[in-house]
Amino acid sequence: MRLYQEIGNALRASIISGEYPVGERLPPERDIATQFDVSRSVVREALIMLELEKLIDVRKGSGVYVIARPQDVPGHTPRTLDENTFGPFELLQARQLLESEIAAFAATRATKADILKMRQAIEQERRSLASGSVDESADEQFHCLLAQSTQNSVLANMVAEAWQARKRNPLWAGLHLHTQDFSYHWNWLEDHQKILQAVLKRDAKAAKQAMWQHLENVKTKLLEISDPDDPAFDGFLFDSTPALLDE
Repeated sequence: MRLYQEIGNALRASIISGEYPVGERLPPERDIATQFDVSRSVVREALIMLELEKLIDVRKGSGVYVIARPQDVPGHTPRTLDENTFGPFELLQARQLLESEIAAFAATRATKADILKMRQAIEQERRSLASGSVDESADEQFHCLLAQSTQNSVLANMVAEAWQARKRNPLWAGLHLHTQDFSYHWNWLEDHQKILQAVLKRDAKAAKQAMWQHLENVKTKLLEISDPDDPAFDGFLFDSTPALLDE
């Protein structure tokens, strides 16, 4: 069982016992994190799990409220996730570490054909956004093509599997329950362009930094749209280590 599941189970037990009755607001994430001695990222993922069980309601700018006890939800069963289901921010941290190095390597290995394919993926991404679509297939394609351009099939498979893990992860979908505005994807498109430009220039350091910053931007935005305690809070879930960029 993963740590966020343990915290989610503990919070569910507190709801069942009446410690947190229906209608009451749960303590802020930071307080829960301190109580269980875990990071806010773990608490965030535990809350998403309980929200998917329809036990709590996340109200942006107000907090997290208990809306039902498990026994009051018809057909309720505790949310059980496969042991290989990673928390979304845990996955993002791993991708940031892996894909920044891949981007640097790709800058030394990508062929003209690879560059052309990545340009086409970015153009497809642009057309999709212009049409108002939130289809992320072109986003996925860009990252996978970048990994393929290293000419290393192991790295390419690792990135492809990370995307598959994301797509089958219900907690990832839970991050987007509280927003209808997906215009921030335009910023991610600009990030992709910066990454490709660095690869085109054979600048491994710039490619690494661009990818690192891109995934940092993704984490920051996802935190912003899913934070139930303080919409102005702009900290990061799963600490990043920018010093690694200098190595």
